[in-house]
Amino acid sequence: MARAILPLAAVVALIPFTSAGISFTSPKAGATLTAGSAIEVKWEESSDGPKLADLQTYELSLCAGGNTAGTFLPVRVITTQGSFAVSNIASGLIGTDVGEDSPKNAYFLKMTAVGKNGGQLVTYSDRFSYSGMKGTFDPIVKKGAADISGTSGPAADDKVVKPGAPVGDPVGAASDFEVAYTMQTGTIRYAPMQPVPGKSVTAKGNPKPLYPTSSVSIATSRLPIPKVEKTITQSQTYSVQSRENTVAAAPHPTDDMAKFLNRWKD
Repeated sequence: MARAILPLAAVVALIPFTSAGISFTSPKAGATLTAGSAIEVKWEESSDGPKLADLQTYELSLCAGGNTAGTFLPVRVITTQGSFAVSNIASGLIGTDVGEDSPKNAYFLKMTAVGKNGGQLVTYSDRFSYSGMKGTFDPIVKKGAADISGTSGPAADDKVVKPGAPVGDPVGAASDFEVAYTMQTGTIRYAPMQPVPGKSVTAKGNPKPLYPTSSVSIATSRLPIPKVEKTITQSQTYSVQSRENTVAAAPHPTDDMAKFLNRWKD
């Protein structure tokens, strides 16, 4: 009997957990929600991953698409300033223009939670469907959603700094730079990569902000001493190559332009 138990335990250890630290209880896996109404999101502490007491704030979004990076996109931000100390319930209005009704189980939730000691936990809910949608999916979402089967969402990514762990000066994982600056905690903050300017400038088009707007409070009294020691900006991956111009310079003019230029020598 022991020989049968040991291989089974080894197989179970290799199964990835999709709800590290946080387990979503609503919406249910495979449920069908109605577009144009509020979505109610509930969660509880999972036995695997950080405790809810070790988490501080979170950002919650409705996503659609596949289960791997690059195959899904956020279609609606539910909240950017959630607090675990307040409640384990969040809600937000989901309009009819954020996506489509098909394929089935194309939607899921993404929560980016910030640890009290630094780091973050990115976790996802099970998949569910919507009815009454009148919008259109991005081609990336459409292809990613068409390739899925079942109701499991993407795998979680746990990078929360455990209590008592030494605080270093990390360069920052790629996921650290995705957390909104105002949601980050600790003495070191992370800023996203600086965008590369376009090749042309035009007054036409409909430009959109890269990140959601944040509230601003005007100080009416003396502010506390800042606790942030430094901000690390994500390294730029864009590179530029240059070379010497080997074309000879044009000769000085000898026509009427030369006479005109000579007038200014006096």
